[in-house]
Amino acid sequence: MKAYSELSREELLELKSQLEAQYEEVKAKDLKMDMSRGKPSKAQLDISEGLLGIIKTNEDAIAENGLDCRNYGILTGIPEARRLLADMSEVPEKDILIYGNSSLNVMFDAISRSYTHGVMGNTPWCKLDKVKFLCPVPGYDRHFAITEYFGIEMINVPMLPTGPDMDIVEKLVAEDEAIKGIWCVPKYSNPQGISYSDETVRRFAHLKPAAKDFRIYWDNAYSIHHLYDEPEKQDVILELMSECEKAGNPDMVLKFISTSKVSFPGSGIAALACSENNMKDALRHMGYQIISHDKLNQLRHVRFFKDIDGMREHMKLHAAIMRPKFEAVLDTLDRELGGLGIGEWTRPRGGYFISFDAMEGCAKKIVAKAKEAGLTMTGAGATFPYGKDPKDSNIRIAPSYPTEEELKVAAEIFVLSVKLVSIDKLLEQA
Repeated sequence: MKAYSELSREELLELKSQLEAQYEEVKAKDLKMDMSRGKPSKAQLDISEGLLGIIKTNEDAIAENGLDCRNYGILTGIPEARRLLADMSEVPEKDILIYGNSSLNVMFDAISRSYTHGVMGNTPWCKLDKVKFLCPVPGYDRHFAITEYFGIEMINVPMLPTGPDMDIVEKLVAEDEAIKGIWCVPKYSNPQGISYSDETVRRFAHLKPAAKDFRIYWDNAYSIHHLYDEPEKQDVILELMSECEKAGNPDMVLKFISTSKVSFPGSGIAALACSENNMKDALRHMGYQIISHDKLNQLRHVRFFKDIDGMREHMKLHAAIMRPKFEAVLDTLDRELGGLGIGEWTRPRGGYFISFDAMEGCAKKIVAKAKEAGLTMTGAGATFPYGKDPKDSNIRIAPSYPTEEELKVAAEIFVLSVKLVSIDKLLEQA
């Protein structure tokens, strides 16, 4: 098929008429489908059923060091849980601090204590005239929501196939003391599925920020979330903390991780991986917040997974559910939109999202069109700070939650919406 831009006005109008008839047929079905967030499906939740009854007796609640996990104690987390999350994070056990159920909460907490009390003795951010954060775009909307909540100015940094544009990152952090951090999803990024190159990771480790309290917020949410079992089809990234140590910047990174999309979202365990100095700083504040986190849940996860190898085997079960869904969406995009010149999309090897770039000025209309036909998607603009995509082109596709059958219908609605909105755009330009 010809690219839409090569069609005459008459051909576009004829095609629009045909597509509108298809669209009205879909609307008449009164569908209600949700592809708005990266929620695991019921099938994914079911594979962690063993967690529910793994601690059945009082005797089961004793940790390997003899601690009764039903009681207070051990602010840093039980040793076996620290070891498991350390292996997941590719860091030594001593560098892991176990929190509650959500890594997003750990990130919020890190920003909050920086804002009210400062970072390792530096001036609290609330006492500064201006605080700024770098935001690779497109990126994770909840990261941007945290910094916006605290009134932190966000600066867009374009994402490249190798990760954030490091020329821009290096220049900005070196020149502006008000820049206190950067959000990163370094592996299978949200939403593009990009994994940072070795050079990008090393350049992060060698940053020379003007601000002494600058931190890299390294959200390794998808560290073991491969779509394919074959090693040659899996992305591998350098471990940033060790690279920072080699570069003489051991305190510059805060690394976040959780089991939210490994076991049960909202009922997993989360951790912060960091240097000894950052650990002391975090514990100083945590001691006022809580006596200890849920050690029964920590123990439950260790008993269920046993070790990192058990966790990797479990992730293969997730991949078997997720892979056909991604492939179904990509197949539809290739078949229906390939060669038309009205959109581009990523082909991730892991994570939870596919990133779609429509013609400039079309994203909001496409999402609205899909909604009218019964498909709810992530709001256009959500992948940019303040919800403002300068080109109004990026759309995040989240294939995980619908069933495979629903997903095929959802993908058809999406491509139909893309075609109709794109034709209108081209007719306006003609």
